[in-house]
Amino acid sequence: MSLILIVEDDPIIRTTVDYALKRAGFDTLTAEGGPAGLALALEKHPDLILLDLMLPGLDGYRFAEQVRQTDKDVAIIVVTALDQPRDKVRGLDAGADDYVTKPFSMDELLARIRANLRRVRERRVLEMSRTIEIGDLVIRPNDLVVTVDGKPAKLRLKEFQLLVTFASNPGSLMSRERLSREVWGYEFMSSSRTIDVHIRRLRQAIEEPSRYEYIHTVHGVGYRFEPRLKVEHAQRT
Repeated sequence: MSLILIVEDDPIIRTTVDYALKRAGFDTLTAEGGPAGLALALEKHPDLILLDLMLPGLDGYRFAEQVRQTDKDVAIIVVTALDQPRDKVRGLDAGADDYVTKPFSMDELLARIRANLRRVRERRVLEMSRTIEIGDLVIRPNDLVVTVDGKPAKLRLKEFQLLVTFASNPGSLMSRERLSREVWGYEFMSSSRTIDVHIRRLRQAIEEPSRYEYIHTVHGVGYRFEPRLKVEHAQRT
């Protein structure tokens, strides 16, 4: 579950946003001043920070600059009443990823949060340097390359993220809830077919040309990823 730090000196906004994020399935931390928020950011390593610019003790510009000195991955969304172009440019230059002006709709803020968390997850996958070899799969995350029995497989980005998540946890039981959080960045919705569609496409891409079956359904729970020889190949050995 993604952890979000809210740094906001207005108690009404801070409480309202905190409540909405918890209802949306996020874990949250809150701080009303710059120094307290910075201490939490450095200690707890949140996945995303909602940051006001006009803060007591340490303004949002310096806050973002100091966070970026030690954490290049955390997503920072500035949420502020300052709406001039120069304020936005200064905020982005300080290290923010996105900029939302007050007043704002909660639906828009949640959409921005999810989009930024997706970008963080995608970047982490693409920056993974180690090659993963399992069965007849070779996965090179930083090159966005997958081969099956030496031949390239075509995957969409989400399918690639899903494969890396599976292959990084071979043999582990992966619930649909966990896959939803780690790949899509939000809580699992029982009515959603998103995971089913992506897993079907992933199976087609990596299993049809392979000697192995990789993704095994654990009914009512989730999936397990491990290479098992297909029956026709096992009978030949």
